[in-house]
Amino acid sequence: MIAEPAELLAGLDPEQQQVATSFGHPVVVIAGAGTGKTRALTHRIAYGVATGVYNAAAVLAVTFTTRAAGELRSRLRELGVPAVQARTFHSAALRQAQYFWPRAYGSTLPDVSEERFSMAADAARRLRLSPDNSTLRDLLTEISWAKVSNIVPADYADLAASAGREVANLDLAQVGRVLGRYEQVKADRGVIDFDDILLCATALLAENDDIADEVRATYRHLVVDEYQDVNPVQQNLLDLWWGEEGRDHCVVGDPAQTIHSFAGASPVHLTGFADRFPDARVVRLVRDYRSSPEVVELANLVARNTRLGTVTLESQCPPGPQPRILPCAGEYEEATAVARWLVEQHEAGVPWREQAVLYRVHAQSPLFEAALAQAQVPFTVRGGEGFYDRPEVRQAVGTLTEQARRDGTVPAVDACRDVLTRLGWTVQPPSGQGRVRERWESLAAVLALAEDVVAAQPGADLAAFVAELSARAQAEHPLSADGVTLSTLHAAKGLEWTAVALVGVQEGTLPLSLAAGPEQVAEEARLFYVGITRSRRMLMITWSRSRRGGGGNRQPSRFLDGIAARPAPAPTRSGGAPKPKSAMSATCRVCGRPLNTGAERKLKRHGDCPAGYDEDTYARLVAWRLELAGERSVPAFVIFTDATLMAIAEDRPKDAAGLLGIPGVGRTKCELYAEAVLGILAAEGDAG
Repeated sequence: MIAEPAELLAGLDPEQQQVATSFGHPVVVIAGAGTGKTRALTHRIAYGVATGVYNAAAVLAVTFTTRAAGELRSRLRELGVPAVQARTFHSAALRQAQYFWPRAYGSTLPDVSEERFSMAADAARRLRLSPDNSTLRDLLTEISWAKVSNIVPADYADLAASAGREVANLDLAQVGRVLGRYEQVKADRGVIDFDDILLCATALLAENDDIADEVRATYRHLVVDEYQDVNPVQQNLLDLWWGEEGRDHCVVGDPAQTIHSFAGASPVHLTGFADRFPDARVVRLVRDYRSSPEVVELANLVARNTRLGTVTLESQCPPGPQPRILPCAGEYEEATAVARWLVEQHEAGVPWREQAVLYRVHAQSPLFEAALAQAQVPFTVRGGEGFYDRPEVRQAVGTLTEQARRDGTVPAVDACRDVLTRLGWTVQPPSGQGRVRERWESLAAVLALAEDVVAAQPGADLAAFVAELSARAQAEHPLSADGVTLSTLHAAKGLEWTAVALVGVQEGTLPLSLAAGPEQVAEEARLFYVGITRSRRMLMITWSRSRRGGGGNRQPSRFLDGIAARPAPAPTRSGGAPKPKSAMSATCRVCGRPLNTGAERKLKRHGDCPAGYDEDTYARLVAWRLELAGERSVPAFVIFTDATLMAIAEDRPKDAAGLLGIPGVGRTKCELYAEAVLGILAAEGDAG
């Protein structure tokens, strides 16, 4: 049963209440990251139904993914309005097209084919082209972009050139011809594809006024989520759904989170909504319920510096540690530093599943996968395979292994380069940002591994390199559902974690070197903003001066201008309303001020407050750890971090129970190391 109207508004902030209670005119909601836009949307619908403004069966809530639509349906059921339709654009369009197509055209809607790949291959063959699988995937991307942008094949070459579109190994005229043949292939097979669903629904409503009127009479109230991501075809369909008399529609989005422009999305529909509908009410959601004030401050600074045009967020969360910006000498040092930081967060009580490493492209993951595996940190790769599971990497490793069987004595780097060249790798990276580019990056990473092996073992031959590859692949840490998430920034949108490491923030990577022109650089800035706002509390941003131990000629990303050099604010004594007691609100045992970082909470004091441990005891613990790490071939911090050893030296536990009570120890480490650690402490006590 639906709640009383007053109850539906009781849990909303003032801006969310405006969204929930504004009817009779268009409403556009600029909703910053973490400001509760879904809550505002669902309560608007429920409040409208509860007050009689809405008929539940006449409401259509539209979003972009089945996951988001499912979340909307779940929340609406909880609010007592299960009759409301919550669908993706394609689901709603397909339902209407299938129902009305026979009436309009005397036949059923053609089947939606899932064989897009084979149809693209057939289209290319008709033109006597033989693109590989990666190029075919990029062609499918261009087919989708042309459709959602209302571009016919004959106009593709000219319009794609002005938009900076490129497909490796093909000129734009060839791509345009493939697009035309692709339409012929579909016609010959009597099918449509996924992108045609929106085009068919748009044509149906535009050409049949009676059907359009019937659809508008059925769904009189539309709510559109993630409106910043609509493309031209989706906007055309919305216009037909709204009609001339539709004055009660509501759209919600954030211009700073438009990160799919390459696929046709544009924030101009959101930012220009009030100009198009002068009587629209503009509501800005600014209260951030996700991130700490420190993370929000950084996000706001980036938004201002890069002119993202979004709201200025106001954190509603307890204070946290300052985001850390860490320059590293090279990529290995960066990956190791990130692994150490993740371990420290885990020892401070942050579960592995509440931590993430975010990067710009998939090819950045292998170093972090290796560093986490060496540190015995469980992880999972979101939206892609582990490095050694990628098809192109498996192919390269298999070919290199076969080559080594024939002649393993050839120099590793030369042999690797020859093999990769035969597989289609080139010294110069391909243009464009599709699958061809990802494949090139993965193969380049294999060559970089060969260079690493030779740097560590001068004169290493192909057999030695293949042996190292095999060992790395076998030792790769198994993916874990309870592990740290490794993800591209694109795949991380809509998600959040307690601790986030945003890596590779240097020129050429973020922004990507392929970002040409102000619009593409702005898209990269939005990706950076999305990465920052995924963090609830802890945030570390890293960049490396050299690629893999080479010359240190990299520069930090332009998006860090005016940020990296910011001094952390001086700590102040706590005041105002009392905060709830938790591990995150502990105070220093020396000065009484709040503790911010995991290391500080382990020590129960600030790093610059006087230590309470014996330096000789700490030195003995460090020496023991170093010897054990060498025996096990793992980084020293995997055994215990510096902060944990300091805490042990400071508290001097007398038994296993006391050792287990120190943050960062845990039951497994206690069982493994209690005897040795307690022995060191006892020996120090006897000596004293």
